[in-house]
Amino acid sequence: MNYITFNIKRLRFDEHYQPADNTRITTNFANLARGASRQQNLRKTLAMIDRRFNALAPWDNPTADRYAVQLDIISVDIHIAGKSDAFPAIEVLKTSIIDRTTKQRIDGIVGNNFSSYVRDYDFSVVLPEHNKNKPNFSIPPNFGDLHGKLFQCFVSSREYQQHFRKPPVICLSVSDNKTYQRTGNQHPVLGIEYQPDDSSLTEQYFKKMGLNVRYFMPAQSAAPLAFYFFGDLLNDYSNLELIGTISTMETFQKIYRPEIYNAHIAAGNRYQPNLNNPDHAPTDIVYDREERSRLAVEQGRFAQEHFIRPHQRLLEQWAAQYLSPETFLTEERAIA
Repeated sequence: MNYITFNIKRLRFDEHYQPADNTRITTNFANLARGASRQQNLRKTLAMIDRRFNALAPWDNPTADRYAVQLDIISVDIHIAGKSDAFPAIEVLKTSIIDRTTKQRIDGIVGNNFSSYVRDYDFSVVLPEHNKNKPNFSIPPNFGDLHGKLFQCFVSSREYQQHFRKPPVICLSVSDNKTYQRTGNQHPVLGIEYQPDDSSLTEQYFKKMGLNVRYFMPAQSAAPLAFYFFGDLLNDYSNLELIGTISTMETFQKIYRPEIYNAHIAAGNRYQPNLNNPDHAPTDIVYDREERSRLAVEQGRFAQEHFIRPHQRLLEQWAAQYLSPETFLTEERAIA
């Protein structure tokens, strides 16, 4: 019996987008779509994505307008067997590329942005409470285990396989408390690879989700992006698929973190991101960064009240018995 199942819903992210009632209000794209400037925000964001895509795909594209990117918000609800209510667990973005020359619609990557109530609970409730009144910061035992297993269960689920043909790629900002060193490796689309000086808590958390990470700075970018993925990032996806993710997420990062991604001076051989960097160009797209940080705590409490506490015993039992797809493969090889 499947104790955990999923329901997937799609909603187009365009200039008419309005956040659904159960959308995490700290979700980046939801933040842009509220207030008096909402439609102007959305139009400008989508135009920035298209311009960046065409700049990264210049071949057979002399007027730099061959491609357009369409975005769908993928909302994932978790259903627990025997329980009538569903919990809005995850939201990601799905890209599609419109080729105006061939009139084709090209399937893109799912993932890109990543929003999760349970992650809010871990980082905004569990972690602060664990370190309250402690002189030295530490990580709680089993931190992120449940979230990681829920995510791996989703990606290996029948529901995911029915909707998406490739594993997800999640693209995030670099950490402002790490230093990144340029390597000699360069990809024609992803750009120059960087290596961090140390593993971050985010890396460790996403590792429990089954995801590896590599850092690349595409051509004409100001800073590297963090790409979290299963499998082989460089060979499992086409150039256009990768460009769809880069153009989407670099645009969002220019809006959210212009000090890093809209800086006037690009990252050099050794790079330390700085959120207080004055030498940058803010976009004219309205984004409330302070609200996003404040509401993350509220949404972590929401997950605690409506998902963790009501189902804690069942979730603990399920997590103790759950074997990730990677574990299954390891055991099968051992038996063989």
